[in-house]
Amino acid sequence: MRFGDQIAAFAEKTEHKMDLAFRKIALGMFSQVIMNTPVDSGRARANWQVAIGSVPDGVLTLEDKSGSATISAADASAAGLKAGDVIYLANNLPYIQRLEDGYSGQAPAGMVGLTVQQFQQIAAQVSFELVQV
Repeated sequence: MRFGDQIAAFAEKTEHKMDLAFRKIALGMFSQVIMNTPVDSGRARANWQVAIGSVPDGVLTLEDKSGSATISAADASAAGLKAGDVIYLANNLPYIQRLEDGYSGQAPAGMVGLTVQQFQQIAAQVSFELVQV
């Protein structure tokens, strides 16, 4: 293989790994926010919405106590995510800020702020997993 071809192959592999890392870190963060969300009916968990390039709007009429359907939806929404894209996680329920501020005894430290503090840990785990590939 010629040197130029080797460089091109390396660049392509690197770009793929960057995209994969970006997607895995985003989904790790989103999953953590979703699972940190307190559960009564499951409506707050179900209203986490993911979109690339624009902030999701509207309120969903779903309930998801386990969080698995919401995480699956986030995964599907982020399937085409590439490094450098802007991705949003939004919850438009009128009471979500109260939950973030610790209103629920189930999440006295909130969800989003707590997850942001775990970013380094999530990114390190993804990095470790990708080195193994």
